[in-house]
Amino acid sequence: MKIGIDTFGCEHGRSGIGSYLTSISQKFQNTDQVQFELFGAEIDRYTYGRDSNIGYESVILPDDDRSEKLWHMFISNAFAKKQKYDAILFPASSYAMPLFFSTPSVAVVNDIVSESFASKTFAERTRIKFCLKHVNKIIAPSMYVKKDLRRLGINQDKIIVVHNGINHSLFYQREIFTGESEMIKPFAIRRPYFLYASTLSSPLKRHVELIKGFEIFKKKTNLPHRLVLSGSEGACAESVKKAAMISPYASDIFITGYFPHESFPALYAGSEGCLFPSEIEGVGLPVLEAMATGVPVACSKSGALQEIAGEKAILFDSSNIEEIADSIEKIAVDSNLRKKMIKEGIEWAQKFDWQKTADETLEVLKSVIN
Repeated sequence: MKIGIDTFGCEHGRSGIGSYLTSISQKFQNTDQVQFELFGAEIDRYTYGRDSNIGYESVILPDDDRSEKLWHMFISNAFAKKQKYDAILFPASSYAMPLFFSTPSVAVVNDIVSESFASKTFAERTRIKFCLKHVNKIIAPSMYVKKDLRRLGINQDKIIVVHNGINHSLFYQREIFTGESEMIKPFAIRRPYFLYASTLSSPLKRHVELIKGFEIFKKKTNLPHRLVLSGSEGACAESVKKAAMISPYASDIFITGYFPHESFPALYAGSEGCLFPSEIEGVGLPVLEAMATGVPVACSKSGALQEIAGEKAILFDSSNIEEIADSIEKIAVDSNLRKKMIKEGIEWAQKFDWQKTADETLEVLKSVIN
């Protein structure tokens, strides 16, 4: 059995989808029964699967969206036949897939498709829905994403929930340096601080509401805590920067920009807590990564976060800045609650493992062949 894995649309490992592919491909291993092969741009030959024994087939194309999408529509089926794939995994399914599938295929949907449609053209929305309706199976990372796909008219019987894992060799409770600053290249971040790790891409990420809730917390408690916003810039970067700049607590708000994923464990471990107010999360891995690192979490009730966090996080309405402020204060001042949340969060996060994700994904791939 030979399985192809499409790397196009994964942004060279520098996105949520890229991180997903990096993590799961490291857990796939070639055996006598199953052979895996990544395919995509030559530049990504060494981006994914570095710790596994799976191969890579380069596809020579101009490095632009139009060329890659046209290749998927008109050439990828012939490519799959030439490579003798028995099944194909499409991690970036919203980016590009064939219109028709001559090889049994599984699409991974790690985002809330209905929300992403707001920024897409009618043609793009039509293409995505058409492909998702015709692919053999769909893997969703949460029941929330499955329900979202069902609302778009996708047959729920072909949607399989496979939760993403976390890298426990990176994210684990560690000894916390008690100095005044946390040294994380290229930054020295003064403690104590709260952390929100997410791209500045949408108003529904609720960065601005978090800043306002943080202001209320600071005014009420006069505590020395800072707020660190870490993530790549996106469509809402300017509005978030403006909200931080005009805040009366601007000197206590730090925006890092893009932050390497491998540096996040130290960033989490040095924090007082992880805050996650986003309303449009289909996966919510930062919540689990923070828990695994031994950090209390307060997050939105919306999206998949309540499902992923279980009952181990403080939940709030992320449009209500008073609730956000109260949640921050609980983590900052209630030491008994902190201890309870840390213990239960570590135990909960152990349930999410990339090897389990890879094994369950392989079973879905086998099912479309059989």
